[in-house]
Amino acid sequence: MTTKAVEIPGYVAGTWSIDPVHSEVGFVVRHLMISKVRGRFTGFEGRIVTGDDPLESSVTATVDLTSVDTGNKQRDDHVRSADFFDVDEHPAMTYRSVGIRPDGDDFLLDGELMLKGVTRPVPLKLEINGFGPDPFAADPFAGARAGFTATGEINRMDFGVSYNGPIPGGGVSLSEKVQIVIEIQAVLQTAVAP
Repeated sequence: MTTKAVEIPGYVAGTWSIDPVHSEVGFVVRHLMISKVRGRFTGFEGRIVTGDDPLESSVTATVDLTSVDTGNKQRDDHVRSADFFDVDEHPAMTYRSVGIRPDGDDFLLDGELMLKGVTRPVPLKLEINGFGPDPFAADPFAGARAGFTATGEINRMDFGVSYNGPIPGGGVSLSEKVQIVIEIQAVLQTAVAP
């Protein structure tokens, strides 16, 4: 029997799949240096493995870049183009964790993001929102659900997403920094026996 380095109320060790209906993968970028534009991806999937010790957990995820949605079709088509994601050549981005560590009351998820064929380390601040029974299962006590929030920031230039239209009088149309905002609800697929 192992002793957990971290105690999380209701914690369940096992393999989970991301529920896309109750999850969101989004981003925020500054536009014209005066406001922020928000976007999200409607197509994504992922697998979370919660270890006996929470610090031995892992996550892998794939995001369909063609599913980008900023609320404006013309802008979405531009973001899909070679100026930004170049979805004809690079239709997906992936994330793979390489470690997890405590960070105050929350955690830091160390991982690697692959976008446009470029892989870079991207840490995410991870908040564990809780574990509970699955009310949608035929037998709600047979399964479980878990909730997580992850946030971070990337420099899009690091991934070759370098388009930037100049603004008359100085400045650029988009910030290099992009905030990542992820809300995940996961469904237990296989539990690890205690």
